[in-house]
Amino acid sequence: MTAAASLLRLGVNIDHVATVRNARGESYPDPMRAAEVALAAGADGITAHLREDRRHISDADIDALAVICRRRGRPLNFECAVTPEMEAIALAHLPHAACLVPERREEVTTEGGLDVVRGHNKIAPVVGRLAAAGIRVSCFIDADPAQVAAAKSVGAQVVELHTGAYCEAVRHRDPRAPELLEGLKAAAREAAALGLEVHAGHGIDYETVKPVAAIPELMELNIGHFLIGEAIFIGLGPAIQRMRTLMDEARSVLAA
Repeated sequence: MTAAASLLRLGVNIDHVATVRNARGESYPDPMRAAEVALAAGADGITAHLREDRRHISDADIDALAVICRRRGRPLNFECAVTPEMEAIALAHLPHAACLVPERREEVTTEGGLDVVRGHNKIAPVVGRLAAAGIRVSCFIDADPAQVAAAKSVGAQVVELHTGAYCEAVRHRDPRAPELLEGLKAAAREAAALGLEVHAGHGIDYETVKPVAAIPELMELNIGHFLIGEAIFIGLGPAIQRMRTLMDEARSVLAA
């Protein structure tokens, strides 16, 4: 692996292992086992979203994941809504990172970025309290210069760019895909220029990962649903290893 490749980390989101478990109300498949497999396969950290309705990841899962990641010396990225309940859980567990995301009960998955511009006065105090506790705070936002600037203004250290629109456009052969990719690139440049660390995630698969991974300002990708789906066919370890290889290939071009 080249030095440039090593700069792009892979966080694996295990939410949907819990979705399958919860479908039958059983104790399996076990998200903790998925986390261990992911780390052994080359994931740099684990991401989990504790939703208000607990539709997949549970409080007990977060308890156990915090222990696993601490024991393995790997970061836990705790995705959560900007609510007093989730803030209290983050402060109780002190994960490496907390990624603030929008959340609506009726949505199937996160449909867009957090509106930091409109939510500035609500978000800033939460960011301040989490950061004061030593948690690295990220805002999950659309590739919009105004949202990038707002994330900086509320005190976030990191922005995670929502790649869903671009990935969806690629899958549907939408001619707007190149324009959406350029928007991601521009937002990444703007965020880096403001001193923010830049991550990206949502909807990334084997077809879309290389163009995203080749954005030089990116330091981390968070990928979940596709990897869990692919694991049904080839296993979680091999699915992660292939994604890791594609990411590294994209970064090696930057170093050439």
